[in-house]
Amino acid sequence: MTVHQHPPAIDSARLDKLAKVAIRVGLNLQPGQDLFLTAPVSALPLVRLIARHAYEAGAGLVTPMLSDEEVTLARYRHAPDLSFDRAPGWLYEGVAKAFSANTARLAVVGDNPMLLAGEDAGKVGRASKANALAYQPALEKIAGFDINWNILAYPSAAWARQVFPDEAEEAAVGKLAEAIFAASRIDEADPVAAWAAHNGALRARRDWLNGQRFAALHFIGPGTDLTIGLADGHDWQGGASPARNGIVCNPNIPTEEVFTTPHARRVEGHVASTKPLSYQGSLIDGIQVRFEGGRIVEARATRGEAVLAKVLDTDEGARRLGEVALVPHSSPISKSGILFYNTLFDENASCHVALGQCYSKCFVDGASLAPEQIAAQGGNKSLIHIDWMIGSGEVDIDGVHQDGRRVPVFRKGEWA
Repeated sequence: MTVHQHPPAIDSARLDKLAKVAIRVGLNLQPGQDLFLTAPVSALPLVRLIARHAYEAGAGLVTPMLSDEEVTLARYRHAPDLSFDRAPGWLYEGVAKAFSANTARLAVVGDNPMLLAGEDAGKVGRASKANALAYQPALEKIAGFDINWNILAYPSAAWARQVFPDEAEEAAVGKLAEAIFAASRIDEADPVAAWAAHNGALRARRDWLNGQRFAALHFIGPGTDLTIGLADGHDWQGGASPARNGIVCNPNIPTEEVFTTPHARRVEGHVASTKPLSYQGSLIDGIQVRFEGGRIVEARATRGEAVLAKVLDTDEGARRLGEVALVPHSSPISKSGILFYNTLFDENASCHVALGQCYSKCFVDGASLAPEQIAAQGGNKSLIHIDWMIGSGEVDIDGVHQDGRRVPVFRKGEWA
């Protein structure tokens, strides 16, 4: 099979619908707006459809950048040691410049999530830290929600083999394609209208939480008794929301979450992960951590504990929380029973928290707050932002008011 056509296992009509949803719903790309697009080379069939839909929507210029797994592996196997402390800062400065000029950002994910599992963990860690540092100028524009951006997925063969190891490659690709289309609401007669309805439902949850103004959330479940204080002036977000450039977009396709910023210094208790976390080619499973004063003071994992320890030592903010998100256990992705090894999907199967950087948009008037003000209100700062799942059908959540009054938010993994 050449890379020029999509595999027969992927329905071309639905792939085209996914491209349309990316442009119309994910980005809501505006006439005259430029688009910067990254994707694995395996996703070229989708990239081509996206380019067509972008130009049909009036895009000024579509600039794609493709990555390749063999090129990535060549570095780990043949590059000199010095290579792993370097990153293309010049490229990220250019990307940041593009974002400053209101260029939209689209990321297609689909790489083999375990690509680097067999490589030197020290090199993987160094390369990722160098990259995170160099990427800061561009990441700030994304984390600050300056522009309309979106992430969506393509069912590459390497990823499909990972998710469905017992299937022949073509069958695995077909199954992963079906799962992506279903989760992305592409199977509906009118996906754009289906997204409008879904966004409305998420908005209702978000508005209810914002009306409550909880001081904290209390999670109780197997291996979990955790109180997450919420940042002062926190704002719940979810589904479609306006970027600072005024364009309403859906940053993640799929999405099932409503989320906000915890108070980085007010998290107490212990929590156990409920799904494995796939992080840079390593699987971290059975995570158990204990918080004191907002900081992780003890961390264990049944698998990948050394990788987890490295992550937590990234910087001062890596042991604190930057996000808490609520997702019902009955979400379509949870019901599929599939572990995708990809946070874009797995985080939408369960309530989750993120270590590291907070989102400034999860504050009331976040767009006008200086970084010092965000920190003063409890927002966390870090080079990382890593989501991991803590929800299941056995987890209850109470909202706790300033005066100690408690309101049921989740019971047995569902909205109460």
